[in-house]
Amino acid sequence: MLGNIVIGLVTSLLGGAFVWLWERARKARAVNRRAAFFGVRPGETCLIVLGNKYNSPGTAHYRDVRAVVELTLLVGELGCDAAVESGGYRGSNGDRTEFCVGGPTGGANLRTGGHLAAHLPGVTVHPYDGTSPESVAIEVGGEKFLFDRGQQEYALVAKFTPTESTRPVFLVAGQTSVANLAAIHFLRREYARVARQLPSVERFCLLIKVSDIGTYEFHRASLERDVTAAAFGP
Repeated sequence: MLGNIVIGLVTSLLGGAFVWLWERARKARAVNRRAAFFGVRPGETCLIVLGNKYNSPGTAHYRDVRAVVELTLLVGELGCDAAVESGGYRGSNGDRTEFCVGGPTGGANLRTGGHLAAHLPGVTVHPYDGTSPESVAIEVGGEKFLFDRGQQEYALVAKFTPTESTRPVFLVAGQTSVANLAAIHFLRREYARVARQLPSVERFCLLIKVSDIGTYEFHRASLERDVTAAAFGP
């Protein structure tokens, strides 16, 4: 009788330990997949480059500051620290994963403009022009994604590793600060679903659409298209 009790206790303990180990391994796999998508490694310091407000050097839009807070929370959840620099930052990201936030229009983020020119030859961000329907449009491979302020906007999200670096750049170039924040907020929640649609998470370029902004602000975002081939192509 005592032997049966002991066997039952041992079986219960082993079963509990197995469940605990399985749950721990499951959570570790989820963290690793998330880290792989955003290109970070636990224990590293990530570089976050924050752009200026449009035509306002030295100031940042509060939504872009909020986007940086979301990124800081994200990398913290993945066991990383964050260092923040302005869009005027120069030099290689080296062994630090870089998150570069903000489009190049109006000199908002000069580093974004440099990244686009150096690594995404198929992308053009049209300048602001209050009279042209192509104002602030993102053009990829000849297709234009137009800007409809306060209604429908886009953010270009790209991940690539410069040849002189050992860690990737994660670029978020929205048509406005709303689009920047929407893209980061969306990918924090939906990275796994987005990753399943990509041939590779090592290098990609996506367009995130933000709609019904007047009602939902940055909360209604979706993956519009994978434009990797066109963006990195000639």
